[in-house]
Amino acid sequence: MTAPTAGAPAKTRQPTSATTARAVEFVAQHKPEAEALGAGLAEHLHDPDAFAAELQRGLARLADPEYLAGQQFVAPGIGTVHGVRWPLIAAIVRGFKGATKHDRPTPLLFLADRLFKEAHLETRWFAFALLERTLAAEPERTWQLMRRAAREAGDWITVDALAHPYGAGVAAEPYRWAELEQLVYSPSRWERRLVASTIATMTHGNRRTGRGPEVVERALPLLEQLMGDAEPDVQKALAWAYRSLAQLDPDATTAALRAQADLAATTDDGHRAWVIRDTLVKLDATDADALRDRLAGIRKRANAPSTSTASAMASRFGAMPDPARHPEPPLT
Repeated sequence: MTAPTAGAPAKTRQPTSATTARAVEFVAQHKPEAEALGAGLAEHLHDPDAFAAELQRGLARLADPEYLAGQQFVAPGIGTVHGVRWPLIAAIVRGFKGATKHDRPTPLLFLADRLFKEAHLETRWFAFALLERTLAAEPERTWQLMRRAAREAGDWITVDALAHPYGAGVAAEPYRWAELEQLVYSPSRWERRLVASTIATMTHGNRRTGRGPEVVERALPLLEQLMGDAEPDVQKALAWAYRSLAQLDPDATTAALRAQADLAATTDDGHRAWVIRDTLVKLDATDADALRDRLAGIRKRANAPSTSTASAMASRFGAMPDPARHPEPPLT
């Protein structure tokens, strides 16, 4: 399980060495307990209520108050969390996966459905790892739960964690790009962020897994529709996606950013300019300097409306219905 940190801006405040050392020590001390917790959860594979209760108790024991404060700082309004470090969540997932590797995937769907009802977000993040395991055998019911998770997301950490099963699902079944195409027009900034975050996660791997240079051809048009979005949470994910795509196909990505820079310069669009500037670290130095010069003097303005193609389309045809008012049917 990968910690959803790559969606942050390219330049972030680095932790002090003392803080890093304490984090490493805390994880090392608690990793055996986390793996044992995951393995022990296998006993409750067919009892979702008992599973959820045991997972919650274990997460509470693994919580780190210092990390909790950090989560609340970087994701204001994140909601209810224990404050469990991502390597420990990954250790729980690893322990559970090892203990259930010969079990059928269907019970995992019901576990994920049950964990979505818990207040603490770590249980939801654990559920996302379960959904990655059920995608191949139960794709339709897995996507049903992933769509629900997207609708209910309310912070960037959850969105970027969900991007991993979304990316795996799209890579496995290319027609699932339609899932992202629909979210481009969502009224929820978190669903729009999910489009870019998913694309960013899909740049790792190779052609055998469906995560190769061909992703760029499908991804760039979606990012183009979102460019100009006024929400900082969407802008940060857009920059993450462009930085990631630049490592797969620098020429195509640079050309797309050059077109966006021309549009930003012509219209004095600070939203687009911010995203482009945040991608420059991954571009060729000459190209980066040219884009930086093209955007000279263009800045974001407070309360400036979205200028994206997606927002214009939504305004033209009327706001899309709030998906929370049209929930998926219960998992059966």
